Amino acid sequence: MSVITIERKVLEKNDDLAARNRELFRRHGLFVINLVSSPGSGKTSILERTIEHLAGRVPVGVIEGDVQTDLDAQRIARLRVPVVQIVTNGGCHLDAKLVSDALERLSLDGLHLLIIENVGNLVCPAGYDLGEALKVVVASTTEGDDKPLKYPSMFLHASALIINKVDLLPYVNCHLAALKGNALRINPSLAVFETSCTTGQGIAVWADWLVKKVQAVPAPVVR
Repeated sequence: MSVITIERKVLEKNDDLAARNRELFRRHGLFVINLVSSPGSGKTSILERTIEHLAGRVPVGVIEGDVQTDLDAQRIARLRVPVVQIVTNGGCHLDAKLVSDALERLSLDGLHLLIIENVGNLVCPAGYDLGEALKVVVASTTEGDDKPLKYPSMFLHASALIINKVDLLPYVNCHLAALKGNALRINPSLAVFETSCTTGQGIAVWADWLVKKVQAVPAPVVR
């Protein structure tokens, strides 16, 4: 019982900090997504292609989360968008406090979209609110079609699913209909996108959906 009590206190504290983050985002008129996946899904590549498609349309900032190194932040910085790296030193997820600390190093003025790339993990990030508007889960065809069944909590808490590496479907043991079906049985309201960072398939459709979400955000609070 003590473990449950401690976990509840940790999550309650996290939720309080997430609410503060969310209020900060609201004041800046900022739309925020929490991008989650298992390692190797192509999450950072999706982020790169997304930023490229949004160039000149939506000002974007990025918070990168990783267990070690700032390699992903270096990749994003080449696209000339503001980016802050969080290194968790072994931690399996980002939490609201880590995001709050990162925000102190990231100017939100002029940004319309903030993308938080979480640590590669489909378990821990599911239960941690960062203050985001929605979670987007990336699942690649190379992982098979049973990921939603193995990690239902993540798919249940997500608002959108990006099925990446669809160009590899002829070469991997994954049935696209089964993957989508498994995900939608867990969460029928998921918006589903099929993408390939290699061919560019589906990236524009995903980016256009994201633009509409950004455009629906109320204007920043003027003091």
